[in-house]
Amino acid sequence: MFAKIVLAASVLAFLTGVGISFVTPPGQGSMSPAAVASRPYVLCETGRRVHCVVDGDTLWSDGVKVRVADIDTPEVSEPECASEAALGAKATVRLLQLVNAGEFQMRAWQGRDEDRYGRKLRVLIRGGKSLGDTLVSEGLARTWSGRRQSWC
Repeated sequence: MFAKIVLAASVLAFLTGVGISFVTPPGQGSMSPAAVASRPYVLCETGRRVHCVVDGDTLWSDGVKVRVADIDTPEVSEPECASEAALGAKATVRLLQLVNAGEFQMRAWQGRDEDRYGRKLRVLIRGGKSLGDTLVSEGLARTWSGRRQSWC
């Protein structure tokens, strides 16, 4: 079942991809606190990850692993139950749609640049609104409370 969801998401990524490039402010590097991302993303696969979505709250942007800092989504790699796996797959597909819908900014998380796993902590913003908030409003994520909670 999960393989079918991943395949459907891959097709969706292909159909929704847009041909624009990654832009950063001059002299600030690819993960500056206000980097603008607009290059099309795909679902991450095994091997080298450069510009892809891992799950509902993690992506790679130009070779840098980014944790969407303002939300928590269900796990897809090690879900605790079937409902978590299903909701996590939906959140992954939706994040892929959102990041491919046009340019967005990656803004630094308040007071912390990286998490304990070395992922950059960023809030994804388009038109003044958090893409994470969109996932929350659609029931695919929770606002980050500072700790993980069970989805089962």
